[in-house]
Amino acid sequence: MTSPAQRTAPTSLPPGEPLRLQVLAALAQHRIATTSQLRSMLRPEGTRQLMSRALNKLRSDAFADSTMLPNANRSRTHAWYLTPEGARLTRDLPALRGRPPYPITSTTAASLKTTHTLTVVRAHLAFAADARRLGHEHGPWDWTPEVSHSIGEGERVMADAVMHYTVTGPDHRQKLRAFIEVDRTTMSSERLAVKLIEYARLFQYEAQPAGRRRTSTAGPAWLRWYPVFPRVLFLLTGASRTRLDNRISDLQAMVAQHPLVAHLAREVRLGAAILEDIENHGPAQAVWIPLTGGTPQPWTDL
Repeated sequence: MTSPAQRTAPTSLPPGEPLRLQVLAALAQHRIATTSQLRSMLRPEGTRQLMSRALNKLRSDAFADSTMLPNANRSRTHAWYLTPEGARLTRDLPALRGRPPYPITSTTAASLKTTHTLTVVRAHLAFAADARRLGHEHGPWDWTPEVSHSIGEGERVMADAVMHYTVTGPDHRQKLRAFIEVDRTTMSSERLAVKLIEYARLFQYEAQPAGRRRTSTAGPAWLRWYPVFPRVLFLLTGASRTRLDNRISDLQAMVAQHPLVAHLAREVRLGAAILEDIENHGPAQAVWIPLTGGTPQPWTDL
């Protein structure tokens, strides 16, 4: 879990850094990734053999290990993660400064997190591919998984990821941020929609110093980390399109019916899309459903 005080803005590794060092940093950042995901992330124009050589060298040096994924077509797919020694090496990398690594000490521990974590990486890669195509800026270090914020009363909201994305044009740069929620249809639709209440509480939450009387000038706590409140984007997968559409409708109902969420929706962009749609067509296409209602739009136009 990353606290906002530990990691609030993206940084980058110099482009000349060796591939093995970049792989170590990417595994520390994203926790688990397959060979093909790491290639798409770090060397989209490179060969699979190039990435495999780097990973096998890291494994022989005991800095990384892998677990085999079940695969219907019986092909060998490895999900890679850092060993404790590999995690130790990444602690002082500039791209990860202030962000503790997540050492995974066994194949069993890796398997418990594999499916959801790899799905979150899929979402990142869809945005990264779109950014390359459009000439925008969004790389491996602009996607921070598992960011936690206090919402008061000892409770926290945990985003699957915080995304930083820069839209660039001939005469402008627009910096965008989003809380990313990835839904694999493993929880009830109502529980998914409750995430909107948690973000609405974060939007209004004002932290007060211990022992001091509440004041009206403190301002919302999220201003410590974001100049504007990030968009909230839901990505759904793992079920039929009808079922996913119904879950999106339930998110829209929460916006319409809950007063705190309705207030959030007046100030913050909220949208949902099917993960396969952004992978097949790109996040910049009109595949996002505004949770306030209306026709599908690009995520930047919500």
